[in-house]
Amino acid sequence: MASLRRLFDDSTLPWNAQPFMKTTTEIDPQLVKQLREKTSAGFMDCKRALAESGGDLEKAEAILRTKGIATAGKKASRVTKEGIVASYIHLQGKVGVLVEVNCETDFVARNESFREFVKDITLHIAAAHPLYVSRADVPGDLIEAEREIYKAQVKGKPENVVNKIVEGKLDKFFSTVCLLEQAFIKNPDQTIEDLVKSKIAELGENIVLRRFTRYLVGEPLPGETTAAAA
Repeated sequence: MASLRRLFDDSTLPWNAQPFMKTTTEIDPQLVKQLREKTSAGFMDCKRALAESGGDLEKAEAILRTKGIATAGKKASRVTKEGIVASYIHLQGKVGVLVEVNCETDFVARNESFREFVKDITLHIAAAHPLYVSRADVPGDLIEAEREIYKAQVKGKPENVVNKIVEGKLDKFFSTVCLLEQAFIKNPDQTIEDLVKSKIAELGENIVLRRFTRYLVGEPLPGETTAAAA
């Protein structure tokens, strides 16, 4: 980790790869869940709206609607056949990122705000090193392997406690490896999913982070051991 921190130690790419979100206000997770189900807004957007409304669900929904965030989820089913493929090369060619971000129209694909957003995504991927776009992309056998490890760590506790702890650890695991669930390097209070939804609200079109590739010079290839790579 120390060597990676040194790689990204410059003013153009502030290091904040640890995907932990700052929490300044305690909000009932069930309220956040209910608001997300009603509005399809991002986790941190819902949490902030509930904090602003003093925990009032209806007022929080109104806040999200006023900001246009609540409408972002309704656009999620729209077809995204336009967009751009962007690249980023950092540190004399030691790290590279290639990403495809889709939108609905060529008009938005050429929009300066959209392109700046895509640039931020490439910078984030270079720094935070996600492995998958979303939970849906994580292999089932990997999830089960993680689940068994977490169960072993809390063996002997009551089943309901075990399940709660295991699910919490899995959420933390996903926030580490999944791009959409990582805390944005430029604003740790916002996940990448929140960032996407705020951009959807701003531009009025569905936006999809479709795929990405990240390269680090000397990094072992899939199935290649460190010794073999050396």
